[in-house]
Amino acid sequence: MDDAAKVLAVEEIKKLKARYFRAIDTKDWSLLEQVFTDDATCDYRGAATDPSTGTNAVPVATETVLQGKAAILASLKTGLAEVVTVHMGYMPEIEVTSGTGATAIWAMSDTLRFPAGGALGGLSGSGHYHETYERIDGKWRIKALRLTRLRVDVVEAR
Repeated sequence: MDDAAKVLAVEEIKKLKARYFRAIDTKDWSLLEQVFTDDATCDYRGAATDPSTGTNAVPVATETVLQGKAAILASLKTGLAEVVTVHMGYMPEIEVTSGTGATAIWAMSDTLRFPAGGALGGLSGSGHYHETYERIDGKWRIKALRLTRLRVDVVEAR
């Protein structure tokens, strides 16, 4: 793979990650379905856990690795349907490993606000997405995603 093809792949992966964030924040589930491979995995374990205290603010949604696109979409639809989310991803370290493979680490921050009346008002956090990508039929897709946290700030219920 020549340098120009690698630069193009990096730009395509950046757009893919932007679609992931936009799809989650706008609850565009059909768009979100397009960003994953069929056999993708998402590992959000600890994604709501404050590393400094060890407290997991949302244990039910962050205790298992999601296997396959259908399971990922079902979990996100159920868990985030009523949650207002704002995700930011920046400073990607993308490495194109072949014509059909790549890896990246993205710095990230997010804010989630839960519906009134729940046990939790929301959370804000920062950390990193660790991802692998696969190019299928000329399109880059997320094959594996792992979210790690540096900080989680909990907002008490209203």
